[in-house]
Amino acid sequence: MAGGGSNEVKLLGFWPSPYVLRARLALSLKGISYEYIEEDLESKSELLLTSNPVQKAVPVLIHDGKPVCESSIILQYIDEILAGVGPSLLPEDPHDRAMARFWASYINEKLVKALNQTWGGKTEEEKAEGMKQAADAVETLEGALKDCSKGKPFFGGESIGYVDIMLGGLLAWADVREVVKGVKTFDPAKTPLLAMWSDNFGTLDAVKAVMPNIGKLVDYAMVMQPHGAAAAAAAAAAAVAATN
Repeated sequence: MAGGGSNEVKLLGFWPSPYVLRARLALSLKGISYEYIEEDLESKSELLLTSNPVQKAVPVLIHDGKPVCESSIILQYIDEILAGVGPSLLPEDPHDRAMARFWASYINEKLVKALNQTWGGKTEEEKAEGMKQAADAVETLEGALKDCSKGKPFFGGESIGYVDIMLGGLLAWADVREVVKGVKTFDPAKTPLLAMWSDNFGTLDAVKAVMPNIGKLVDYAMVMQPHGAAAAAAAAAAAVAATN
């Protein structure tokens, strides 16, 4: 990895986390070699606690002994420190770059929160409201993809960019949602551009190399509690509770 020093790169993670997956996707797409360290979030390592003493959460990227926290910041750091290596994650044009950051923030603030509510709402009414908000957010992102892609496969154009990775980190849990709840997050009948985007995203070798096995992720969901949907809800909450 560029930037001087020993160029040693470590990533502290938790395999079911969509936020950790974002960091792994960026590193894979950039072709960066790194040491992955799986964290036990029930008994956090001293390395994690000292690297992220404020949030005590994963992912944490450690480059030459210096920690960088939060998935969105990690992605931007990787892009800046490795400018010219592999595909650029953020657009060169200042306005396009600002829009990419806007839609990445929208994904976190609107879609992620809504999806979490569909899993972890305290009442059926809360879960139903989460479903509605998630559907509205996905519909809005359908329009964003049309505008940002300019007719090309990804938010980043011909290649995966910042917004693609921010949304792509959620794809594994979207598949779990379909298996457990029977709900397609990106329904070809309602959001055909995003459905095609999801298919294109998943076919890339750099993506395949780091995506978690869906069967394993469903199994993880089911062992959290003894009863199906409740188990998945608990697992979904656990997967993001100590990640960012």
